[in-house]
Parts: sequence; structure tokens; C-alpha cells
Amino acid sequence: MKKFGKWAAYVVISLILLVIIVISYVVLALPNVGKPETITIAITPERVARGKYLANYVVSCTDCHSKRDWTVFGAPLIPGSLGGGGEKFDASVGFPGNVEVPNITPYNLKGWTDGEIFRAITCGVEKDGKAIFPLMPWPFFSKMDREDIYSIIAYIRTLDPIKADHPASSLDFPLNILVHTMPAKATFSTKPDEHDTLKYGAYLVNAAACFECHTNVDKGNPLPGMDFAGGREFGVPGGKIHSANITPDKTTGIGLWTKDQFVQHFKRYADSTFKPTHVNTGEYQTIMPWWNYAKMKKSDLEAIYTFLRTVKPVEHKFVKFVPNTGLAAN
Repeated sequence: MKKFGKWAAYVVISLILLVIIVISYVVLALPNVGKPETITIAITPERVARGKYLANYVVSCTDCHSKRDWTVFGAPLIPGSLGGGGEKFDASVGFPGNVEVPNITPYNLKGWTDGEIFRAITCGVEKDGKAIFPLMPWPFFSKMDREDIYSIIAYIRTLDPIKADHPASSLDFPLNILVHTMPAKATFSTKPDEHDTLKYGAYLVNAAACFECHTNVDKGNPLPGMDFAGGREFGVPGGKIHSANITPDKTTGIGLWTKDQFVQHFKRYADSTFKPTHVNTGEYQTIMPWWNYAKMKKSDLEAIYTFLRTVKPVEHKFVKFVPNTGLAAN
């Protein structure tokens, strides 16, 4: 019996040592996506213009990397905060950790090389080699055209510097360990001709990371067969929302929407006569950056619609908003 106890102790100690070795490897050796590229991106008017369009209205970098007014429906950006970061994600919105989105203006990125920024956007690795949790959807950016990423970098280099420093992010266990395994090398694509509406629409849907928000997950993994069918839960001030079903399902999705209805659903936020809706805590709010996407080109919105009409229709019913009071809004 004593021998059995002795061997059991050896096994337990061995397992503990193995776990320590594995965790040490993950933390110290990963991520391993390679060194930043040695590149110098020319800041041309063409690149800045393209980058401004992508960063603000398609990829919507400035949606997260600016402060938003959550007292208005759709939470438009607060003037003077463009790129300055500071939006918080923590337990109050159901996030497993504490993140204050970093400042991406030249004030904070002046010490970063173009290659370091490029690696962060496309591989999920910071300047110092730390992993970036895909709260920033870099897995989607990694599939974009390299030149479009160059344009985004050229544009953010021209932003007005905002003197704002934010604390380092922290993730809850075991996510703080697992995050080291997440970064991956980019698999770039070539931007399709804009006249090839279907392919260009697919490219834009990826760039905007529509799949990320509009597909429900289980422990971070997309549910099979539920692509774009909505229902993913997000915390907002005063409650929880579930993303919309944007498949062509005619009952719960956008199957009955015409192309013009789809476009106008976005464009109304860019109409000078549109009146913003005030939102009190506990009332229905959304994380959808309507105010950003409203300035997307009509042809781009039409291309997105064209692509979404080709995805599998999925009937998926769910409660749209649940306030913290426990009352549900359909």
C-alpha cells in the first residue's frame, strides 16, 4: 500500500511538472508567427484615401479604437476621440478580463515600425511579441489584400495624435494562457475587381468581420451550420443583445429585404435629417456601428447584399435584447 501511495505521488508530481512545462512553453515560446517584416509604407494620397475609407467605414478600426457615446442609439463616435482608444471591455459587458482598447494615433504608435503595425493587424502580435486576443478581429484582416492593409497603416499614420495612455490588458485564467496559442501567420488574398459584385461582396464581408458578430459561438467556436444566423450575445450598458440573423431566411433573416431596403437600412444614419435616438440605461442598444457603416459606398453595400443572398438560409429565433432588469425585448 505504501508503494502504491509512493508511485501515485510520483505520478501526480510528474503530471504537475508536465503541466508546468507545457504552460511555460506556451507562455514563453508562443506566439511564433515570425519577426515583423522590414517594410516602409509610402504615405501617398491614394493610400491615405483608401485607408481612411476602410478604417472608418468598412474594417471600422475607429469603431473600437475611439470612444463611443452610449447614450445614443448605435453609439456614434465622440468627437475628438478618433483613434485615441479608451473603450473598456470587462465583466460589466461579459468580457473575461479587462481591456482598454489601445491608442492607434501617432502619439502611441510613433515608436512602432510599419512592419510591427502590419504584424499586429494581420497576425495578432504586439510590438513586444505579446499575443493580441481576437477581440480585434485580426483573423479576418489576415485574409485581406496586403495593399489594403498598407493603406490602413498609411491612414492611421496621418491621424491627429491624441495624448492618451491606457493600462495594459489582462485576461482571466485560462484565457490568459490560451491567448498565446491564437496568433497565426496571415493568408492574404487579392482584392477582387469591384465590378465582380459577388466576389467583391465576399471580400468586404470578410474585411468587415460580419461573420464574427453575426455567427453564434460555443466557447469561442462558431456553431456549425449557423453561419451569419445571428444570436451571438454581447454586453452593452444596461443589458445583453444578440446579433441579427443576416442569412436569406424569409422568417427570421433578411430574405424578404430588397437590395434598396438593405442599403437604406444603413444609409439612413448618414441622412442629414435623421434624428439620433437617446438611449437610457436598460433600454435597447446595439454595438452595430451604424454611424460608421452608413458612409460606406452604395455600391459596396449592394455588393455585401449580393453576397449575403448566397449564404445558406437559417431559421433562427432568439430574443434580441435582455435588459439587466430581467425583462426581455423582442
